[in-house]
Amino acid sequence: MKTPRVPGCLGPNVYPAVPDGGWGWAVAMTFFIVEVNTYGVLKTLGVFLQDLMEEFQESNSRVSWVISISAFIFAFTAPVASLLSNRFGYRLVVMMGGFLMSLGMICSAFTSSIYQMYVTIGIISGFGFCLSFLPTVTILAQYFSRRRALVTAIASSGESFAIFAFAPAFSRLKQAIGWRCCLVVLGAMQASVVVFGILLRPISIEPELVREVRDSDSMSDSDSESASLKQQSAYELENEQTRTSLSSAVSSGSGDSGVTSLSSSDQDLRDNAEEASLSPSLVQKDLEERAGAGAGTPPSLLDFSMLKDAAFLWYCLFGLLATLGFFAPQLYIIELSKSRGVAPSVAPNMLSVMAVAEIVGRFSIGVVMNRVSCRKTRVLLGCVVVMAMVLLAFAVVWEFWGLAVCCALYGFFMGTVGSTHIPLLAEDEVVGISRMPACVGVYVFIQSFAGLAGPPLGGVLVDVTKNYGAAFYSCAAGMGLSAVCLALVGVAKSGLCHRTSGRENKEEEQVSQDNKPLDFLEVDLVEVDLVETSPVDQAEVV
Repeated sequence: MKTPRVPGCLGPNVYPAVPDGGWGWAVAMTFFIVEVNTYGVLKTLGVFLQDLMEEFQESNSRVSWVISISAFIFAFTAPVASLLSNRFGYRLVVMMGGFLMSLGMICSAFTSSIYQMYVTIGIISGFGFCLSFLPTVTILAQYFSRRRALVTAIASSGESFAIFAFAPAFSRLKQAIGWRCCLVVLGAMQASVVVFGILLRPISIEPELVREVRDSDSMSDSDSESASLKQQSAYELENEQTRTSLSSAVSSGSGDSGVTSLSSSDQDLRDNAEEASLSPSLVQKDLEERAGAGAGTPPSLLDFSMLKDAAFLWYCLFGLLATLGFFAPQLYIIELSKSRGVAPSVAPNMLSVMAVAEIVGRFSIGVVMNRVSCRKTRVLLGCVVVMAMVLLAFAVVWEFWGLAVCCALYGFFMGTVGSTHIPLLAEDEVVGISRMPACVGVYVFIQSFAGLAGPPLGGVLVDVTKNYGAAFYSCAAGMGLSAVCLALVGVAKSGLCHRTSGRENKEEEQVSQDNKPLDFLEVDLVEVDLVETSPVDQAEVV
């Protein structure tokens, strides 16, 4: 029976190995658009912070909850996005995400209280952000291997381009049409994700032998080629089972020479060969099973048992604490600049300085990660440490140039950290590419709690101290603690590898000792011992 095929433009791309390009470039472009409309929009909402405070007569901390709830839902619903992607595929989930975040943003333009915005932007758009972002970054990692870090860094720069363009543009646009119409414009732009989501074709890695069997099976007019392929497959199947019979006979340790095993399996081999020649589907199934034997069972897209891995657990704590410094600077930098002597018309340009530096940082870290010979987590650790120091500097600098330098440094290192912390899950020094789909949902889920606490915590500090610089202290503290957790990832991984290798060496030594043949002296001693302790011999002596 032939399997119905999906049209070529919609079905999966089949490659014999990871392509490191091909249709992956279309996926990278889609990820760029998704970054623009998710993180780019979310970090630009700080432009409307003062307008929302005046419109709804609310405090800084209460308005900040709009960003916090959205960021929390963005990350908290990551397991749901993983499960939906597993059930319905990446394409449909991303398109639904684009619709939801557009719907939430447009509906927020018609709200009459800040609590309604908690639902529209916070919950609806936040869930749409997650459905769009997580499946896209997951499938992008599957299309690239050697150039994964560089391509991900370039594609994720969409966030930086959005901040660079949106901050000054919407600051001027809201003066002309108002902040409500600006939100409608943002929602219309986010609807583009629905269109680009069509480009997310899944990828399938299949060995050449299996693909040849499938192609030959689908061609009904090539009977001679099918017959030869069946004979060759049956011959390979017979050889495989012969090797299995020999291995079982030799390793049984029963003294059997293997002749009995071979003779008893001879008829089975003929039966299997005849059965394979009559049923090509069985041949194809056998070849597929043997081709995928080395890959193991594919992991589920959500597996909380991964938290038993000490290295992954420390990496999750790193992401949790580092997220405290991801949103607050973009949210408060405009108001901080105004309070430090920068003109209100110039203050939004600080976000543009951050964005340009972030683009440079993303490109730079992509090149560096492709060329470094040391552990990539060590490179990331250095970026996190410097980033924590820059966050502390925000609280003490004044005037335009001091803030501009801090914004440039923060943007650069934010680009290095933001573009690598999720793709680094695919590296063997963390969990590896085979377990990344099972880990990324859990990792982003744990991050969500810091995203919920970060902006309101900064808002509370600002309300209490009446100083916008106080918000940066909490960011610096979280980033510093995250550096400690990231340093422990390598320690945990090295310890785990050491214990695993030691255990494997012990097992190998035990197996070698069990299989070591007895020398002549040992054989003589065993025979003498058997003769001396034989009850029959003892009876004859008596």
